[in-house]
Amino acid sequence: MIGRRRAFVVVLDACGCGALPDAADYGDEGTNTLAHLAEASGGLRLPALEHLGLGNILPLRGVAPVERPATHGRLHHIGPGKDSTAGHWELMGVSAPRAPVYPEGFPPELIERFERATGRGVIGNAPREGLRAIEEFGEEHLSTGKLIVYTSQDSVFQVAAHVDVVPEPELYKHCERARELLIGEHAVGRVIARPFEGEPGGFRRTDGRRDLSLTPPGPTYLDAVRDAGLPVHSVGKAGDMFAGQGIDHHHPAPNNPSAIAVISRLVGELDSGLVFANLIDTDQVYGHRKDVEGFHRSLQATDAAVESWLAGMRGGDMLVLTADHGCDPLHPGTDHTREHAPLLATFAGCDGRRVDGPLADVGASALVWLTGRRSERLPGEPFVELR
Repeated sequence: MIGRRRAFVVVLDACGCGALPDAADYGDEGTNTLAHLAEASGGLRLPALEHLGLGNILPLRGVAPVERPATHGRLHHIGPGKDSTAGHWELMGVSAPRAPVYPEGFPPELIERFERATGRGVIGNAPREGLRAIEEFGEEHLSTGKLIVYTSQDSVFQVAAHVDVVPEPELYKHCERARELLIGEHAVGRVIARPFEGEPGGFRRTDGRRDLSLTPPGPTYLDAVRDAGLPVHSVGKAGDMFAGQGIDHHHPAPNNPSAIAVISRLVGELDSGLVFANLIDTDQVYGHRKDVEGFHRSLQATDAAVESWLAGMRGGDMLVLTADHGCDPLHPGTDHTREHAPLLATFAGCDGRRVDGPLADVGASALVWLTGRRSERLPGEPFVELR
């Protein structure tokens, strides 16, 4: 460990910046979430991100390139996938195996096993955007008590239930049973609990979402930082992606305001270590619903938070802003898109160079920044110097 250093890695969920070379294999050719968002909104207004060099990464309407950017560039996946698990794992040095997806819904025998395990029937069992699933099946769920099960193009098994029919603790237990069943050939990346409330025509999700991820198949940069004797804090969904592996302190944050508040507190209080955070609203609230104005407003709130974080940075701090995948508002469908992730990183000695590498460069850089040592086992090329 070198001094009392801190690294803050913040994932701007779904803020991709251009299709990956194999995007056509996923039906995502030509996607570019940030560029298309900028066009559809008439230009982005993000002064703090502009100052860091967001407009140096790629042309963005409303965001100009600057003469002295932070370290910036576009990052790519090494392995398959375009969901949150794949993106977060790769940022921390591990590629997710190709996970099963269910474009026609889950096999009847799997659903029957889940029904026996929970004692409740199932309705839905088809790919759906989450709010549409609740709107479509919510009334039947209220009258029958059957669980709403749905999926997407991603490797996910999502279970929705009204809190007055299935209280959140019971829903979590049902999802834990699903996680136990979904192994082997059916080892989906995540089982997601989706509690909701309200009346028909006005259903709304609660803040009780819970993600049950697979455990990473090997050590990550989170483990490497912990092994060096430094604390690892996760904020929001970032911690759920690792099933607790490599994390000392998890701070639940179901939305951007709560996550921003936690990050701001840690900027003010944390002595040393790594903070790995996710800002989810650009994905679950606005991205999947193709809400361009909401997406832009959410980014503007993040931009204001970034400005405050930069004001609170110390000499031994590194701040990294990146993404996990895209969710292009102009692309057909409502699912994630296979895209590059933007990179903006500022730290003492930052020379403003461009970095176009794998997502694992982020974890590699955090480890070097905090410890002065590289990993001999994990991928990624640090964009900070060994000291």
